[in-house]
Amino acid sequence: MRIIPGAELRSVLHYPMLVERMRQTFRAGVNAPPRHEHRVDTYGKSDASLLLTPVWQINQSIGLKIVTVFPDNGAQDLPAVQGVYLLMDGKTGVPQAIIDGPALTKRRTAAASALAASYLARPDSERLLVVGTGALAPELIEAHTATRRIKQVLVWGRHLDKAKKIVSRFHRPKFKIEATDDLEGAVRGAHIITCATPATDPIIRGAWLEPGQHLDLIGGSTPDAREADDECIRRARVFVDTREGACQEAGDIVQPLRDGVLTADDIAGDLFDLTRGERAGRRYYDQITVFKSVGTALEDLCAAQLAVEMVLHNDSIR
Repeated sequence: MRIIPGAELRSVLHYPMLVERMRQTFRAGVNAPPRHEHRVDTYGKSDASLLLTPVWQINQSIGLKIVTVFPDNGAQDLPAVQGVYLLMDGKTGVPQAIIDGPALTKRRTAAASALAASYLARPDSERLLVVGTGALAPELIEAHTATRRIKQVLVWGRHLDKAKKIVSRFHRPKFKIEATDDLEGAVRGAHIITCATPATDPIIRGAWLEPGQHLDLIGGSTPDAREADDECIRRARVFVDTREGACQEAGDIVQPLRDGVLTADDIAGDLFDLTRGERAGRRYYDQITVFKSVGTALEDLCAAQLAVEMVLHNDSIR
């Protein structure tokens, strides 16, 4: 059994390959039971959580994502969320690999963003705006620039110095990259806007959106958190990664549904529909599109499968 740390995962899991594998896996489908959640008593101020997410493809692979949430970890300068991914053979159940959970999650989340953009963004999109300066920001830049001809990237965050640190990670890129403190101006000038923030109140205004833009929403993963206002939803053709997940967990979908701004029928499709050709993505050049993701076990499984295949391939040629 292989142990695949984050650095090795990033070195083998290249975005063009991962996006195509994810496209194929959404077309094929997987078996994904509901996530198991357990409270774990602690001696700290807050109880912890244990989250278990199983998924499998018959006779191929079984995956189990194991995540812990310890809210008091900040006092020890540790992330609150920890985790690993266990991949097993689908025919025998033999464990194949233990993979760095946070690294896998970041990689597959950015790949899903790029996959959605392949259907929803204009083919000639050249200007990317990344909203947020967390761990996902560099992954989103890498995913989108690796899968389409992006010429300019802007990074916005509440603290300009953090945006500049993200920019400094990209040396001699094939695209121009800068930090900005003008969110409205950056939104108005972008072709693709991807948001990965901890915002609880909308920071993207529908009044700022221009015809033909694609808005990608990754934060706001709880029913009471949002990144985009109602006007964004009103003006756009709306897609999600999975209908069930987005309609139950994503504030950017849950709240408009609750308030009558959006109906279930207004959600044009999900990644299953798009990859299978069952629903059209962008229908005309000037259309505004929105994609809301909350993540799904399918994405974890296909990323883990590809990572193990690439690691074993590299081992065989050494």
